[in-house]
Amino acid sequence: MAQDKFEKIVLVHEHRLQKCKTVLQESGATLDEVFSSQQVLSELHTGIDSLLAEADRMMSIVEATDLQTNISSSDFEGCVFEDTAIQSVVTNRITIEHLDIIEFDGKDDMDAIFLKHEQYAQLNQVDLQRKISSLLTRGEIEHLDKMIDDDFTYKNANCDKYDYMVAGTAGVIGGIIDIVFVGVPKEGSLTKLSDKAIDNAVERFASLSGWDGPRDGKDSAKSAIGFLERKFKVNYDHRHGGDVCGKFNMSTKNHHIKSLAHSPDLIGLFFSILGQFTNTAYFFDKGKLIEISTENFELQGGNFAAKIFCGFVNWIGHLFSDVAGSSGAQGRGTGIPIPFYSLLQLLNVGEFGQHRQKFNTIIVQVFEQGYDFRHGIAMTIPVVVTELLVRIMFFVKQHFYHGKSINESMPSALIPEMRRMLLVGHGTLCLIDAGDAALRSGGEMIQFLLRTNLIAWVRFGSLAMKEFVAIVKQGGIDVEKIDLYIEQEYRKLLVTQ
Repeated sequence: MAQDKFEKIVLVHEHRLQKCKTVLQESGATLDEVFSSQQVLSELHTGIDSLLAEADRMMSIVEATDLQTNISSSDFEGCVFEDTAIQSVVTNRITIEHLDIIEFDGKDDMDAIFLKHEQYAQLNQVDLQRKISSLLTRGEIEHLDKMIDDDFTYKNANCDKYDYMVAGTAGVIGGIIDIVFVGVPKEGSLTKLSDKAIDNAVERFASLSGWDGPRDGKDSAKSAIGFLERKFKVNYDHRHGGDVCGKFNMSTKNHHIKSLAHSPDLIGLFFSILGQFTNTAYFFDKGKLIEISTENFELQGGNFAAKIFCGFVNWIGHLFSDVAGSSGAQGRGTGIPIPFYSLLQLLNVGEFGQHRQKFNTIIVQVFEQGYDFRHGIAMTIPVVVTELLVRIMFFVKQHFYHGKSINESMPSALIPEMRRMLLVGHGTLCLIDAGDAALRSGGEMIQFLLRTNLIAWVRFGSLAMKEFVAIVKQGGIDVEKIDLYIEQEYRKLLVTQ
């Protein structure tokens, strides 16, 4: 039914388009007539100027002779002209066919829009029984079918052996970087580099918030963290089980992962603002969501929108105060979790280790040993390196080996071959990562997860899902490609305006 309505709307707009073309043609012809009339008027204007000049000359003669001379109309016989040209120009009225407008209200739903199109069709006698295909010629239909088949359908990748070799090599390089430079939290050189970068970011944010710098002899990062802790206080910053009346076990090492508002993602933002508005705090413990009532906490802002903004700023500021550990922590301290990592606590399954612990308990213990946001940044580096190497080599091969243009060689993930190469590259990285973690952990679950690159596995999982969908839907319409094509055409229209 919806498709039938859509076809009728298209028929109405095709009628309006044809009517516009007709009006434009008529307008062009009318403009030609106007230009012609302007030329006639210009010639008449020239003639009148000549008559006026002749009259001035004759009056000058009369005044010079100072005679009483009777001047008859016969003296101006050569100056008389017919006014039929002027009459033809003046009486020729311009008429252009009126275009009916379909007015829409921003609140109109699909039924209201269709009703307005039906009303237009009745007033203008538009045949809504025609098929939409009747608007196209046979050649246009064949061209459209070919374009859809070539550009907008799911296809199987046609990679050669060099594509697989390049992708695999990129994955090996990423895997080596992961093993050598990332490793486990607190030990890898990239993690240490990430820790310093986060410390610098915290200090810069504190400076923007009014921090004047550390006092003599005090650690700069700790001073900035302490300033942010005082400036961006929240009602959900419980430190241990005593702060929640012993309702569940929590310590200073894991309260950032158990508190949902400390998660640097949409989940954390939602529970942070909700908690600030309702004086509550929300935690995960053993797969359950726990709500804790807090003391009165008043958000700044004169209205609802201002309070939402203040709640958001407060959330960001408090995350910066925690991302590099607390001001009183010894050494590296416990940061905030990787985005969406907290949701793994919902997986209250399995029995691991000699104590037969659930998976969500293992996840918390892994976080306590430094598997936090800072380590997540370090784990991102081998993933980015693998991605860039695959994309760069794809471009080089397409442009220089196959001789394609720069636009055709761009490494878009919508290209089946590019999608397959990324899958192979990141799959190779994950195999190396899993093999290293299995060998070095000795079968101990916590050590295995500490050495696992979660970012790499998430990226590989998303690519595997896309490849699976492409295989299942092979030959079907790829909506994502159509959306991209429409967006590109729309941008072209904006540029030409």
